[in-house]
Amino acid sequence: MKRFDVIGFGALNVDKLYKVNKIAGPEGEGFIKGFEEACGGSAANTIVGLARLGCKVGFIGKVANDREGKMLLEDFRKEGVNTKGIIRAKTGRSGIVMGFVDEMGERALYVDPGVNDTISFEEIDLGYACQAKFIHLTSFVGEMSFETQKRLVKNLPEDVKVSLDPGELYARKGIKALNPILERTFVFMPNSRELALLTGMEDHVKGAEKMLGLGVKIVAVKLSGRGCYVTDGKESHHVEAFKVHIVDTTGAGDAFCAGFLYGLLNAKSLKECARLGNFVASRCIMKMGARTGLPRLEELKLLL
Repeated sequence: MKRFDVIGFGALNVDKLYKVNKIAGPEGEGFIKGFEEACGGSAANTIVGLARLGCKVGFIGKVANDREGKMLLEDFRKEGVNTKGIIRAKTGRSGIVMGFVDEMGERALYVDPGVNDTISFEEIDLGYACQAKFIHLTSFVGEMSFETQKRLVKNLPEDVKVSLDPGELYARKGIKALNPILERTFVFMPNSRELALLTGMEDHVKGAEKMLGLGVKIVAVKLSGRGCYVTDGKESHHVEAFKVHIVDTTGAGDAFCAGFLYGLLNAKSLKECARLGNFVASRCIMKMGARTGLPRLEELKLLL
């Protein structure tokens, strides 16, 4: 019996979100209408989403001994996320993301990775990682932690499945750089832009086919307001998004991953996994921040 349904492995950041009248371009000017601070990090948001859906979850990551690090750990504990896989650095600073969100809910992000980019393979408890049904990976800015992810994947037993949400950072690395992870990936969950960057194909259907050819078992492409496209090579579906009032799109993709992984863990059909992903994402974007709107299992049960 596995101790965890999913263990996340990615950057841990405190999101400092500024609500602005517009996202200014070069030489442009805007003004701030509001400010919120919240815990974030792509894999971390997904793991919190799964915790709220009643899954047993843990995390591998790194924080510093500062205000932000304590905040990140405390928030995980409050959400029921196991923190034994998180490394506590004695020096340095924890990760921070500066986010600017306009009146339409669109955003621009600036990442200050801090100790996130200093994770060595030797710091990781391999036994801890092996206790999961899924290891969910998201991007780091620096090479060191990326190389550690690749080594971890190589050392995982076959009964631990890998899920990958590449983000733009990893999509830009290209297929060759990502291949050590991709060839072991069970479910790959990019958005359409990331998939195009990675494959060189604007058509997400063809891009998904290419990823299946690399050994990925399931591809779920996030299409923003158009929902998602999912395929495992045997069946394919375009599943429409839920129509809701958008407040902030921060964390929508992470929320989708939580819903989709919940579906896989509960042996739902491919189409139902996609619908669950869309539902969790729709609840996320109705509130400010990446985690505030993440639903509880009771809300999800109304959908099932």
